[in-house]
Amino acid sequence: MASLIQESDGRRRIQFSDAKGKRPSIGLGSISERNARRIKDKVEQLVEHSITGIALDPEVSRWVAGLDDRLHRKLVKVGLAESRQVEAVEPADESKAVTLGEFLDDYVDKRTDVKKGTLTFYGHTKRNLIAYFGSDKPLAEITEGDADDFRRFLKREKLSDATVNRRSGLAKTFFRAAVRHRLIAVNPFQDLKATSKANDKRQRFIDRETVDRIIKAAPDAEWRLIIALARYGGLRIPSEALSLRWCDVDHERQRIRITSPKTEHHEGRDSREIPIFPELVEPLRDAWEQSDHGNPSDYVISRHRPASVIDSAGNWRNANLRTPFQKIIRKAGIEPWPKLFQNLRSTRETELAGEHPLHIVCAWIGNTERIAAKHYLQVTDEHFAAATKSATDRTGREKTVRKPVQSGPVSARTRPHGEKCETLKTPANKQKRSRAGTRDRSGWAILDSNQ
Repeated sequence: MASLIQESDGRRRIQFSDAKGKRPSIGLGSISERNARRIKDKVEQLVEHSITGIALDPEVSRWVAGLDDRLHRKLVKVGLAESRQVEAVEPADESKAVTLGEFLDDYVDKRTDVKKGTLTFYGHTKRNLIAYFGSDKPLAEITEGDADDFRRFLKREKLSDATVNRRSGLAKTFFRAAVRHRLIAVNPFQDLKATSKANDKRQRFIDRETVDRIIKAAPDAEWRLIIALARYGGLRIPSEALSLRWCDVDHERQRIRITSPKTEHHEGRDSREIPIFPELVEPLRDAWEQSDHGNPSDYVISRHRPASVIDSAGNWRNANLRTPFQKIIRKAGIEPWPKLFQNLRSTRETELAGEHPLHIVCAWIGNTERIAAKHYLQVTDEHFAAATKSATDRTGREKTVRKPVQSGPVSARTRPHGEKCETLKTPANKQKRSRAGTRDRSGWAILDSNQ
């Protein structure tokens, strides 16, 4: 078995026992733990093959063949791969050399597998590369030192650290593709720092009192619901709120099906379910009463869904809810905070993480535990207060009694993919009494506060 080791400087390496009983290592540099573990799995199979002679999985063989020269040479050095036979190549005719502009145009045109928003990010990085190197720069002439200079160029453009990291990472992706197409031998951006880091200075915990003031300042029921869905439902705004339909609100099971355009290209992550949290009952009811009570496939948010947002496939596009939301916040007498909607979502995940196991919270919020820990979960004053009370408990003094948590069913199960909205599960169609409590005259569930 191989071991994955992380050095004090953040770099990772894989160490394994070979047929001679030695313990060679393979340096991976500063890469994510996820990618490092993927490489480790492949290395373990290569080690088993070298020791036992068992036939190598074709997938591993393809993986080795597709490696860039830098990592491949490391495998050769420790005896896990054979040297590549490099044919002598005549000096390339400058008139036929692939230029940076030609390569980037071709690469972006072929990426029909990514979303329109991702192509926009590709375009930003492409523009930066052309601005710095020039469109006619031969691809093979760009060196590791040039890559370092490009990163410094991005910083001189006064871009944020997160943007610099993202565009450096995309440049690395572009040139990795050039290596795989045998246009260049080595990726000059391979060692370029491109890991994004959370900016704690832009995190804010938006307490309930603040949100309640903002909700009261909202102009109508739909805006009150948008704010509640962000703060108490943990939805992504605008994509998930604008994708919500009335048939997604299941009163019988006390759940809401959330369609997630951002993660739909990942298998099994096109949708998820969240409980109808108590804080969402009244905003949902008010929005329903304000709606036309029409087709169950109608969008929940309709008044604040301009026609320009809906494309031919019925998906949201370029919705600007940030500007009107800032006006609502200021109307409530509050200064807007950084990352308006994401900090509402972050606050809710932090809040729920103190009440439920993290894997359940992540299933509701729609991210992974790694992303939650890195970008969402916050340390609040209440955490410090709870810690001091815990210390008091240990000394035998007055103990803190926690109140029961009010929440919906603990479940992350989602509806089968592809299921269409057919029956509107709203009070008008439902005869059974809700298991969650009683109902008012409109039929909406009023959750029992003692639950």
